[in-house]
Amino acid sequence: MAAKTFDMIVIGAGPGGYVAAIRAAQLGLRVACVEREHLGGICLNWGCIPTKAMLRSAEVFHLMHRAKEFGLTAEGIGYDLNAVVQRSRAVARQLSGGIGHLFRKNKVTSIMGEATITGRGRVAVRTDKGTEELEAKAIVLATGARARELPGLEADGDLVWTYRHALLPPRMPKDLLVIGSGAIGIEFASFYNTLGARTTVVEVMDRILPVEDAEISAFAKKQFVRQGMTILEKATVRKLDRGRGKVTAHIETGGRTETRDFDTVISAVGIVGNVENLGLEALGVTIDRTHVVTDEYCRTGVEGLYAIGDIAGPPWLAHKASHEGVMVAELVAGLHPHPIRPNSIAGCTYCQPQVASVGLTEEKAKAAGRQVKVGRFPFIGNGKAIALGEPEGLIKTVFDAATGELLGAHMVGAEVTELIQGYVIGRTLETTEAELMETVFPHPTLSEMMHEAVLDAYGRALHF
Repeated sequence: MAAKTFDMIVIGAGPGGYVAAIRAAQLGLRVACVEREHLGGICLNWGCIPTKAMLRSAEVFHLMHRAKEFGLTAEGIGYDLNAVVQRSRAVARQLSGGIGHLFRKNKVTSIMGEATITGRGRVAVRTDKGTEELEAKAIVLATGARARELPGLEADGDLVWTYRHALLPPRMPKDLLVIGSGAIGIEFASFYNTLGARTTVVEVMDRILPVEDAEISAFAKKQFVRQGMTILEKATVRKLDRGRGKVTAHIETGGRTETRDFDTVISAVGIVGNVENLGLEALGVTIDRTHVVTDEYCRTGVEGLYAIGDIAGPPWLAHKASHEGVMVAELVAGLHPHPIRPNSIAGCTYCQPQVASVGLTEEKAKAAGRQVKVGRFPFIGNGKAIALGEPEGLIKTVFDAATGELLGAHMVGAEVTELIQGYVIGRTLETTEAELMETVFPHPTLSEMMHEAVLDAYGRALHF
């Protein structure tokens, strides 16, 4: 059977792959996108989207308990965990179906199956009807990643969960251990803690949310502890003893090991790239710690082969993958896009309170030899935050003292995942403190704190 010919083949239909396919089709290329499981990939089906739907339910539940503060009455407050989960699955299904519509609209050929690269420009796809042969001048790897499992901490779906199990819980945990305090771990800790689980978070690093600015991490930790979480930093779960209905965790802190019992454990200790069974070794693709090595344009070093998103390394963010997909599609179409600037990509964590950041932390800026000016503004000084009943939060800005360049911005508090984009735009436009100071922010809004944090870096804050 003759191979079907395309201009570009995308392997994986997650937020990187499906966006790459659509953008290439918009540019007039003939495109095939191969996906082995669900259109939308992990992010849409088992990550970003359904977790946000569940966290929204937890947020509403939390607010219902605060009704009296707002002059309201709410009695008999409760929740149906199954209904919460079903809502999140319905949201994921709706969006996954939307990608199918976008493929049809843009004339992208969608193939459900398992892909292997059999040679340069050639892909074999095993489908439920047999094997299809495809060929194209450009192939884009967008196969994503999966949860890392450490020896002795492997998930079983009953007592020990990965993020997938946590999204389809067989029960509501009573005593929950979360291993890892990155975005995934903290978001699930926040969700289950809000619904009433006694939650303990163990982090091997010296602080939770270790990629964030130290000041923001400390602020977030204080709020989590106030909400009833137990936070153990510089701690390691050495092993798990699984019994009937319980897990005994051996937790080492400060050179001492103690045991604690839990009924549920969520392991959130990172991810590994999906690089297996793709034929990459035979092609000579360089793989470093389960991730494909690429240059700034996502080229693998093998002619016509690109890698985007989680398989291509950090930052492991859906929006980074999508932007890389657009860039590669434009490269293949003969355009001249700008390379990705990792330091201008925002990170967002949807716990309560939310955390968001872009650029260098104060510590990293100083380590890079920069003289810095740092500004801060607390939510308690903002009228909109007080009116919303959300006075706990902080916005922090880091500027180069010599040039006024915005090096980084870091936030914790209500809706900061929506606010951070203002600073992202500022960095993309290479703005300095002067332009940010001259910008008129609307009142009353949370965004006014972004202005005040800039002013504070230069000793000009007006409301604090």
